[in-house]
Amino acid sequence: MTKPVPQQFDPDTGEIMGHLKALISALKRSADLLDVLGAEEFRANAFRGAARSLEGQDETLETLAAREFRRIPKVGPGIAAELMTYVQTGVFGPLAELEAQLPPGVLSLFRVRGLGPKKIRALWEAGIDSLQTLWEAAQDGRLSKLKGFGVKSAATLSDAAEFALTSQSREFLNTALRLGTQVATLLDGLEPRLSGELRRGLDTVGTVRLTATATATQLRERLDGRLDEVQMVEGKPLLTGRLEGLPVEIGHAAAETRGALDLMFGGGAAYRQATRARAQELGLSLSGRGLKRGPALLETPAEADVLRELGWPELPPEYREDEHWALGAAALAALPPAEALLRVQDLRALLHTHSTWSDGTASIEAMAREAERLDFGADGGCYLGTGDHSGAAHYANGLDAGRLRQQLREVRELQAAGVPLVAGAEVDILEDGSLDYPDELLAQLDYVVVSVHSHFTLPSERQTERLIRAVSHPLTTILGHPTGRLLLRRPSYALDLEAVLEACAAQGTVVEINASPYRLDLDWRVALRWRDRLKFAINTDAHTLGGLTDVQYGVMAARKAGLLPEQVVNTLGRQAFLDFVGAQRAQR
Repeated sequence: MTKPVPQQFDPDTGEIMGHLKALISALKRSADLLDVLGAEEFRANAFRGAARSLEGQDETLETLAAREFRRIPKVGPGIAAELMTYVQTGVFGPLAELEAQLPPGVLSLFRVRGLGPKKIRALWEAGIDSLQTLWEAAQDGRLSKLKGFGVKSAATLSDAAEFALTSQSREFLNTALRLGTQVATLLDGLEPRLSGELRRGLDTVGTVRLTATATATQLRERLDGRLDEVQMVEGKPLLTGRLEGLPVEIGHAAAETRGALDLMFGGGAAYRQATRARAQELGLSLSGRGLKRGPALLETPAEADVLRELGWPELPPEYREDEHWALGAAALAALPPAEALLRVQDLRALLHTHSTWSDGTASIEAMAREAERLDFGADGGCYLGTGDHSGAAHYANGLDAGRLRQQLREVRELQAAGVPLVAGAEVDILEDGSLDYPDELLAQLDYVVVSVHSHFTLPSERQTERLIRAVSHPLTTILGHPTGRLLLRRPSYALDLEAVLEACAAQGTVVEINASPYRLDLDWRVALRWRDRLKFAINTDAHTLGGLTDVQYGVMAARKAGLLPEQVVNTLGRQAFLDFVGAQRAQR
């Protein structure tokens, strides 16, 4: 059985594993497109019902597929058959058919924050069928006159459309990994490896890049009819195409020059330029076609062979970014080697998670048992940190003080029964920087995540003061998604981030790298600057069982920041974590 969707990714080996969440995403996306098309409501409801049922499953993709998705509530035989086809081929037939019925510009409107399928349908019917026409309609007043929009909505959508326009050529890391895995599946037997931004674990991806041990003809035979716009690039060892609208580039080489291809195809622009310059200093020439001394082609089957010839250290792929290169040779050499960087296997705690108490889809016990099952190779298994929303997040069924006390009783009972848990909450930072629960209740929690979920448009000075007050609270453990950004959907709110992080460093407050591929907040570039002054937490913010494995994306960001296991509180065992929080509180 092929596995077209990534669960865990190793940038050094390119190993990729399957995941259930892409199936769920395909079902939801199909339901949304049916709404845009104004199709039969029952069919959209069937897809959404199947998605909800799959979200509640505690079995692996392999187990569900082995029994062909039978005996799952709301997953009928027709949907089950389509899901099996997706598992085997990477194509969800209904979604492909629906996407073919909509103009690409209409599909792009899903990138705009605040637009759901029904509003997109209304826009399409009004002749607004792309990001550009949406922005223009907001500017010239047409949008505000449409039923269901208005002046305030038009102004908000104008900003959102402008942001989407600037980011429309990029894709979320998890989506790009899924597409890269699909292409790798098509190249089975040709030693396909993820390359470029995917291999480096960049937070968003502009081009899906791979390398293969193959000829251009072999690649074309595999990919014609499976990718769009397949072309061989004259004069370069490169084949291009498109998949789901995203550019795909596949470099090809013979086995004896594969190392040069991988090295040159995988790094950022500054890294590639510096590597070529180093080769020239030594009287060599380097390109994706190989490393040469004069006309003689040197055998370089692996990257290490090229680097040995150049006398250069083997930098981790995560460090081959322009931002790393800008640090200078001394600072770059001082970053930890690949083998010392944080790995998923180092994690013991999956913190900041949501359950059915607020807006999650699984019970606390189910989430904790899934964390325990995942294990990640840590001795003694993983444990879960609860983190349901506080009452101010009413839209997310946030818990008022009374409900939090009830939840705490459940958590303590589960702990007594041996369920691996620590009790926490994601507490809203209110407009004035105070927290959404009284201190006496916060003190009963094992740890506290504080986050902004409202008042995003405060002036920078007030937003900064608000966050500094919150991170300085004596019972705050972790600052959640510090800038509030949603990748490709919403930029950070205005604030002096350096001042907030300075306060975190002074107070010993841990800073979250939110592992959701739609956030990845704190940005790895900022974490790289602050790596020696802060403690970090790689938090899943999971609302589903499958969301717990999003921690892999946070680890990819942490590795780009050069973080070691000891700099991340998730690597602590349960008692050690409780001791850490106790010491943190005692020092304030």
